Amino acid sequence: MLRFGFGFRSLVCCDWWIGIGFYTILLFSLFDPDLLLPKPQVERKIRSKRSSQFHLPLKLQEGIRVVVRVSRISLFTKMMPPRPPPEDFALKETKPHLGGGKVSGDKLTSTYDLVEQMQYLYVRVVKAKDLPGKDVTGSCDPYVEVKLGNYLGKTRFFEKKSNPEWNQVFAFSKDRLQASLLEVTVKDKDVVKDDFIGKVFFDLNEIPKRVPPDSPLAPQWYRLEDRQGNKVKGELMLAVWMGTQADEAFPEAWHSDAAFVSGADGLANMRSKVYLSPKLWYLRVNVIEAQDLQPGDKGRYPEVFVKAVLGNQALRTRISQARGINPMWNEDLMFVAAEPFEEPLILSVEDRVAPNKDEVLGRCAIPLQYVDRRLDHKVVNSRWFNLEKHIIVEGEKKKEIKFASRIHMRICLEGGYHVLDESTHYSSDLRPTAKQLWKSSIGVLELGILNAHGLMPMKTKDGRGTTDAYCVAKYGQKWVRTRTIIDSFAPKWNEQYTWEVFDPCTVITIGVFDNCHLHGGDKAGGAKDTKIGKVRIRLSTLETDRVYTHSYPLLVLHPNGVKKMGEIHLAVRFSCSSLLNMMHMYSHPLLPKMHYLHPLTVSQLDSLRHQATQIVSMRLGRAEPPLRKEVVEYMLDVGSHMWSMRRSKANFFRIMNVLGGLIAVGKWFDQICNWKNPITTVLIHILFIILVLYPELILPTIFLYLFLIGVWYYRWRPRHPPHMDTRLSHADSAHPDELDEEFDTFPTSRPSDIVRMRYDRLRSIAGRIQTVVGDLATQGERFQSLLSWRDPRATALFVIFCLVAAIILYVTPFQVVALLAGFYILRHPRFRHKLPSVPLNFFRRLPARTDSML
Repeated sequence: MLRFGFGFRSLVCCDWWIGIGFYTILLFSLFDPDLLLPKPQVERKIRSKRSSQFHLPLKLQEGIRVVVRVSRISLFTKMMPPRPPPEDFALKETKPHLGGGKVSGDKLTSTYDLVEQMQYLYVRVVKAKDLPGKDVTGSCDPYVEVKLGNYLGKTRFFEKKSNPEWNQVFAFSKDRLQASLLEVTVKDKDVVKDDFIGKVFFDLNEIPKRVPPDSPLAPQWYRLEDRQGNKVKGELMLAVWMGTQADEAFPEAWHSDAAFVSGADGLANMRSKVYLSPKLWYLRVNVIEAQDLQPGDKGRYPEVFVKAVLGNQALRTRISQARGINPMWNEDLMFVAAEPFEEPLILSVEDRVAPNKDEVLGRCAIPLQYVDRRLDHKVVNSRWFNLEKHIIVEGEKKKEIKFASRIHMRICLEGGYHVLDESTHYSSDLRPTAKQLWKSSIGVLELGILNAHGLMPMKTKDGRGTTDAYCVAKYGQKWVRTRTIIDSFAPKWNEQYTWEVFDPCTVITIGVFDNCHLHGGDKAGGAKDTKIGKVRIRLSTLETDRVYTHSYPLLVLHPNGVKKMGEIHLAVRFSCSSLLNMMHMYSHPLLPKMHYLHPLTVSQLDSLRHQATQIVSMRLGRAEPPLRKEVVEYMLDVGSHMWSMRRSKANFFRIMNVLGGLIAVGKWFDQICNWKNPITTVLIHILFIILVLYPELILPTIFLYLFLIGVWYYRWRPRHPPHMDTRLSHADSAHPDELDEEFDTFPTSRPSDIVRMRYDRLRSIAGRIQTVVGDLATQGERFQSLLSWRDPRATALFVIFCLVAAIILYVTPFQVVALLAGFYILRHPRFRHKLPSVPLNFFRRLPARTDSML
């Protein structure tokens, strides 16, 4: 009769009072009364509760008390928003004037709608013709000066050319215009003093406006004038217009800020740019065997191994167990390779002739362009490669003509894996390498980098602090870099970028840096761009088609503590093309299937990730302008795997938070058993009887309860994206010595006494962990000893008990046994003893293997 659910079936059968009664008991007995209290009262009530005592081994009780102290939050209040961080480190919602005010509901209408409009005066200098000669030879070396108030921009000059072509664009911010007249002057480059050729004037009030997607303004010929305003020989082709940062000429234009930058390298380093990470492959080298090796010493069995080198990566096999000239290994070596493949795979077979001396028996080079590529784990055909032996003749290495030996290998580029260059916890791309395996995109991510404010001075120039800030955003294979705003603690970028989204469970990272390469930084001893802070935003935490405009704190951990370096103002929108496809993504594995069918080891993944980040930083550092190594490594969190006492404590308390719910349930159940609230305990008895008599209600009850909890907490759902949490990271409470240890180099550069102190501290912590792990092992060994006859009397008692229990349970209905056991557990404290129970006493007396340890 009651198959699906007691309450609903009762309602259908008109026994409505039974169903209502059951679910009323369920709600009153299971719902925590703290749920109905305001959050401050909940916290005060939780603090007033006493920690319950559990009958566990004495050495574990202290650890349990720590867990209880840490998790003084009930199961339900843990799902509520945490206490807000300090106001200075908090996320702030803003309402900027996006897209020039073209707002329709929650969606914005223009194509450049996630940033504030910035007006610019654009001057495109195209070319000149019929310029008069100013030199003695009758030639000229022309260039153009564009002057507006105190801002002066120059084109490059041409030698001895009267019809030059420049095609350069100059952009002047309207906010910084200091004059009403634009002056464009053509000059002749000279050794002593540049000669004046002619100029053109423009009144700013007469300059036309252009708004994309209008076509570009066509340039016109203007006759040059002398200083008195008379027409002279020569014409200049120009286009002058007022536009915004949405103009296609904006990225490559010379900006008025560049007037304070010296050299062509400095100008290149301040421009905005889009970069693409190189396409990365896992290279699998299966070394099978070698034949006909020719060791130098014929009188001994060679100890042969294979060494493989790809760029900066070097791996080697173990020494072959088959001692002889035909060794065998059948061992895999894994590398990271990047397209375009620039370096071959170098393999050498070497013989260990002495502890620190290896003799090369043969070598071969394999270009990766001709290596097989596979999308799954189908077997690739193996091949034999000839080994070339080199000899040294008169100090020069020469190839030996005669045949040396050969090696049998199976080499392939793995396209079914995703090459990890980021941590999987906040990865921005999870697709496999091979494009044939990519799924279609599920949406679009749009990011508007508006501005920053309150930035700290990062360097000193002319005796005062200054900051030349730019932003870098990374999602998937696409990196973007904004232009550098010179000498400003409140820079305004207002640049918008777009990415395709293939998985919602990914993270975009935005970092802010100080540019140290605008004034000859490359020549000044290898200056590095300084990090100002970064922000991570997980796409799955964003509502679709909603524009999030927030000011994020830029937090950086320094040796003297966490410091707020300023705030960055962002606008983010995640648009979904198909809600059904996005929901379906949640049923797919996070990584490509090859990671699960043929997984790599943890040590392999760590090594390969390190190599991948090195390759990405090297390739992006060769772009123009370069995305430098320190920037790439900071964005990819290269040093996150290093030991840190602060991170260890933070992770420990994260685990305690997770276990806090279980501890809260245990405390709640202990209160039920001890009749702290008699009404709740009686309701629990009634509920227990119903569940025992109708066991088919158990699973529906659990899932209904979870449904009610989810609906209840919908009103407390987060309204803002997550951001860096100083409390969660324990950055605001870290000891100075712990931070000093975190910023120490590897290997350490600290004095020996400090290293000894830290080592002793680590030994102390490890000793506590060792004790807890030993206690857990002791409990497990006691379970094993129940039937091992290590203690013959205890095992005999347990075996007899099992026989009696089997007979009793066979002749007694299960509901009766469950009811008796439940009533025994929930019995009133008057019928309880303070001493441990008989089963617990018996279990603690069982032998473990601790007495066998040295």
